[in-house]
Amino acid sequence: MMRSILYLSVIISLAACATTAQNPIPAWETKAGDPLTPQAEYKIQAGDQLDIKFFYNSELNESVAVRPDGRISLQLLGDIAVHGVTPSQLENLLRNRYASQLANPEVAVIVKAFNMQKVFVDGHVVKPGAFPLVGFMTVMQSLSQAGGLKDGAKRKEVLVIRRDDQGKPSVLKINLDKAISGEDMEQDIYLTPFDIVFVPRSTIGNVNQFVDLYIRKNLPFGAGVGYSIPTY
Repeated sequence: MMRSILYLSVIISLAACATTAQNPIPAWETKAGDPLTPQAEYKIQAGDQLDIKFFYNSELNESVAVRPDGRISLQLLGDIAVHGVTPSQLENLLRNRYASQLANPEVAVIVKAFNMQKVFVDGHVVKPGAFPLVGFMTVMQSLSQAGGLKDGAKRKEVLVIRRDDQGKPSVLKINLDKAISGEDMEQDIYLTPFDIVFVPRSTIGNVNQFVDLYIRKNLPFGAGVGYSIPTY
């Protein structure tokens, strides 16, 4: 139990650094089998490795690292600020910037490597802890990094705790059995930086109450970081 609390201390500290709540922020629950809320498109960060590929001007293709100042350098354009924009937003920006120099500036932006961002796996797994978010990692891939599930793990009730762009926490309840069987592969969702994957070993009757008890009440600073979750 102490090890779980230690991991969650790190988790909540990192997840809260992007947003400080002025008031308690509610979470919501999706039931197993319900459509999952789409995650926001990834935003480029300093240290990311980007592949810039031109469909009709391959001589301009580049692989560039986002510098600590949040900029990249590209042929014909020089420095461009990219920190905090999505790959699709950067594609639109590059099309507009290259329009005066190229006849058909169709371009794709691919995030090839992420800047050591992490996800956290806890609960009834072999090796709970923090793991690098490599590429487009799914829940099942993160569980593999954690050594897999222990016997008796509730695969139909795995939780993913995530904050949106405004810092509002969401609790997603997913059914890994459906993903494993191929019945519903959308249950094996992609993870975003600082997501928490929690595998219970017993049935959770009320997800909000569980997260409230496990995080806010077990950590002395839980409410202080704005991760207050109401009970119903």
